[in-house]
Amino acid sequence: MGAVPDFRVIPSIDQIRQRPAVQALERAYGAGSTLEALRDGAVTVRRTLTDGGPGAPDSPEAAARAIEAAATSVLARDMRGSLVPVINATGVIVHTNLGRAPLAPAALAHLVAVAQGYSNLEYDLERGARGSRTVHAERLLTLATGAEAAVVVNNNAAATMLMLAGLASGREVLISRGELVEIGGGFRVPDVMAQSGATLREVGTTNRTRVSDYTVAAGPKTALILRVHPSNFRVEGFTERPSLPALVEAGRAVGVPVAEDLGSGNLQDGWAFEPPVRASLEAGVDLVCFSGDKILGGPQAGILAGRRALVDRLRAHPLMRALRVDKLTLAALEATLLEHLAGRAADTVPVARMIAMPVAAIEARARALAATLAAAGWSVEVLEGGSAVGGGSAPGLELPTRLVAVSRAGLSADALEGRLRGGRPPIIARIVDDRVVLDLRTVAPGEDDTIVNALR
Repeated sequence: MGAVPDFRVIPSIDQIRQRPAVQALERAYGAGSTLEALRDGAVTVRRTLTDGGPGAPDSPEAAARAIEAAATSVLARDMRGSLVPVINATGVIVHTNLGRAPLAPAALAHLVAVAQGYSNLEYDLERGARGSRTVHAERLLTLATGAEAAVVVNNNAAATMLMLAGLASGREVLISRGELVEIGGGFRVPDVMAQSGATLREVGTTNRTRVSDYTVAAGPKTALILRVHPSNFRVEGFTERPSLPALVEAGRAVGVPVAEDLGSGNLQDGWAFEPPVRASLEAGVDLVCFSGDKILGGPQAGILAGRRALVDRLRAHPLMRALRVDKLTLAALEATLLEHLAGRAADTVPVARMIAMPVAAIEARARALAATLAAAGWSVEVLEGGSAVGGGSAPGLELPTRLVAVSRAGLSADALEGRLRGGRPPIIARIVDDRVVLDLRTVAPGEDDTIVNALR
């Protein structure tokens, strides 16, 4: 029979709470959480004593240290929150799994300024009376897009839902069969249409839809013609799709508004890979919707812009309250729009800067990083590769880049990728040909040293 464990070596919880390190835990995490962690630690130490072996404490001091260490570990794990910053070394710029668009410094500064005190979120400063939050960012959006009016909701799926519910509930919406898309997370246009109360009326075929398909299908029950940009796929080969001006003309002819879901929200001149918002409105589209956190480079938001009569109907719809955004989103969006309007976005908005980044600048950073890692004992090679815009934008478009391939004898690519992912901050990389590769297009210049330290 084994020796009977001596539980007398375990100090009381009250005694352990007098230790300076434990008092520091209480200040950091609160007395209640710390007390619970200490009790769990004491249970663990009692189990260790029961099992015996070299790890069992042999004195009150050793037992107190063990309980303190266990409580510290539990609190550090459970009380830090699950949402943490990561370094994106994948080369996917608008990475949906990694929070999409990083915010510009100006957006962060305006967000903090608005968040740290009170604001005029729903207060009209000119009249000294209650105002509406739906007017914020509207002027900047109309300047950026050429629309008569605009309103902001919490994402583009919400914008689509509000548009359909507010303009077509109980009536028909005409849409090409080739535009019944599904985007990430299982968002399907037919499902959203059903939830909005609108009735889907498919026209044309999967690969070919003509203007006449819309005009023949239009009738007294038709409320809207909806065009959906195929943002995350391409249809090639024997295809046909009406031009926007032709579709707008058809809508006018049958007395039906034309709306377009643009998805990404391109406000930049010269980006041919995504249709510009302004071009759709100039073509006569009555209403567009798009995202704020894709290639626009702002916070998560859905934006509706177009004719004032339609936007005002949506602004007054009961769903608007459920889909509205908070002051933080509006602050970050306004500051991001200002960067676009000032012509600075290519330098100051991270998404725009990453898209425009020349491959020569990436190669210079990649070679400097490779040299430092080689000196630290890693096998390193700089390779040609491609970055992606991501976020359902610019499908098939590959931006030329340089990849830093890292390996070491005795360490598999999976193991290295796991170590980088488990670090603080986590570094998210790719594995190509059984090597971990880092694409610095999506790594902020100030984060290069963090990667070196993680690998060193």
